[in-house]
Amino acid sequence: MAAATGETPDGIKPTALGMFFKKRPILKVKKKEKGVQLPEYESFGAAGMDLKAFLDEDILILPFGRAKIPTGLFLEIPSGFEAQIRPRSGLAVKHGITVLNAPGTIDSDYRGELEVILINLGEGPFTVKNGERIAQMIICPVSRAIVTEAEFLSQTKRGAGGFGSTGK
Repeated sequence: MAAATGETPDGIKPTALGMFFKKRPILKVKKKEKGVQLPEYESFGAAGMDLKAFLDEDILILPFGRAKIPTGLFLEIPSGFEAQIRPRSGLAVKHGITVLNAPGTIDSDYRGELEVILINLGEGPFTVKNGERIAQMIICPVSRAIVTEAEFLSQTKRGAGGFGSTGK
């Protein structure tokens, strides 16, 4: 904390910082091997933690090809939360690499290895290397709806309009 202002270097007052930490869920992570890198936030304000490839050898993804990239991570996501796997903007803009099922959902009861499905929408081949940041993971609260069959639905101005019906 900055001594003169009583705030963190990012300008957050200690009381706000305390509130921030109290609301954060605990994500338990098991590593497949010692060399696996834990997900981490790259900046104080980052919403997503970067996920890194854990590979024995490079993986080549040809244009319009896809590959399942292992991370070497196993998660215990708290009940009432999910992990969303999203593309990294730098890979998308520079190479056309994105997460195929974005956002990918990791349910709280899944205990297998976290793998990321990447697709190459770029013009050239792309090589994924061990330790490379391949996606970002965001921990989000979820709610489970109560499903009720209905004979009628309420009317809205939009109605059944979809796929661009609200304008550009």
